Amino acid sequence: MSADAPEYDVLIAGAGLVGLALAPALARAGLKVALADRGSVSAPEPLAEPQWDTRVYAVSPGSAAFLADIGAWQGLPPERVAAIETMHVVGDDGAVLDFSAYEISERALAWIVEERALRAALVALTQTAGVTTLAPRTFESMAWSAEGGSLRFGDGTSASARLVVAADGVHSWLRERAGITAVPKPYGQTAIVANFACERAHHGRAYQWFRRDGGILAWLPLPGRRMSIVWSASDDEAPKLLALAPAELATRVADAGGNVLGTIECITPAAAFPLQFLKLPRVVAHRLALVGDAAHGVHPLAGQGVNLGFGDAEALSTVLRERGPVADTGAPLLLERYARRRALPVAAMQTVTDGLAHLFRIDTRWARSARNLGMAAVDALPPVRRLLAQSALR
Repeated sequence: MSADAPEYDVLIAGAGLVGLALAPALARAGLKVALADRGSVSAPEPLAEPQWDTRVYAVSPGSAAFLADIGAWQGLPPERVAAIETMHVVGDDGAVLDFSAYEISERALAWIVEERALRAALVALTQTAGVTTLAPRTFESMAWSAEGGSLRFGDGTSASARLVVAADGVHSWLRERAGITAVPKPYGQTAIVANFACERAHHGRAYQWFRRDGGILAWLPLPGRRMSIVWSASDDEAPKLLALAPAELATRVADAGGNVLGTIECITPAAAFPLQFLKLPRVVAHRLALVGDAAHGVHPLAGQGVNLGFGDAEALSTVLRERGPVADTGAPLLLERYARRRALPVAAMQTVTDGLAHLFRIDTRWARSARNLGMAAVDALPPVRRLLAQSALR
């Protein structure tokens, strides 16, 4: 390790939501933790009604339990969190599939939380957990030795740790420096997100429509008579949606959803982000662990991207907390434990979401018939429906 650099048990590169959750989870385990990022790590100013953050997340009960365990969930303003109590899914040929939290004895299938609120709670927790924040710092170079890794910054300073964690996104700079190369595969779709005020109450129900054009439209409940959308549209169609005036976009969204919530009004500017699939040959290397979007990428049709990342953070923090006599946080034995814990959940979610995304883009009569018959069959089998819901919750 570099003689002139501070030494940490764990250095996390990337202060997105997953990196911000992992840092205090590790600090609570008694580890010396540093969190580095190119941008400033500060809590965003809270929004007051009628303002709402365009970007929201569907946080599963399993992720919510992890966030509560580290002390972040308690910091969320309850009046800005909405429960998904039921979900109504419609196939591209009319089949329906309904899920209910009550059917599986849960309070909610997921919780809709604004990115801004979640970030503010996690930043506050990081600041009180004894985590050293190294930001804003540009990442200049990465060097590895037998004892650990040393990250050098653009200002000439550096930080070293026995374990380095890449939490720096789907195009991870750190992952490439470690020689784990993979090019994200574009889906040919762009997600359009925006929030709307609704004429009718949603009663905690989320909606999802698989469209004949291969797109997928989801409506997610927000507090009050409001909802957020994620419209996964083709790369040709997405710019047209993004260019619409707010009133025109509201009309398109309402019509696409059969006007089930009546007249709607756009209350935030629409935003867009490309959809990509990322599957890596491994998520650990010498003195390195990958978490969040640096470790995997999934289609948002199930809303599980951030939950997979929180699952990574929970698994890695648990492995390091329960490491027993192994003092070295970057020991190969611990990294392999982490990789094994995450292999099945990530592979299962990637297989399901990627398979559905491609299945509903096959535009033939037999394919439409088969997938809609499958949806109807699942809906008619409560045990199967409950199993699917319970798997997604955790």
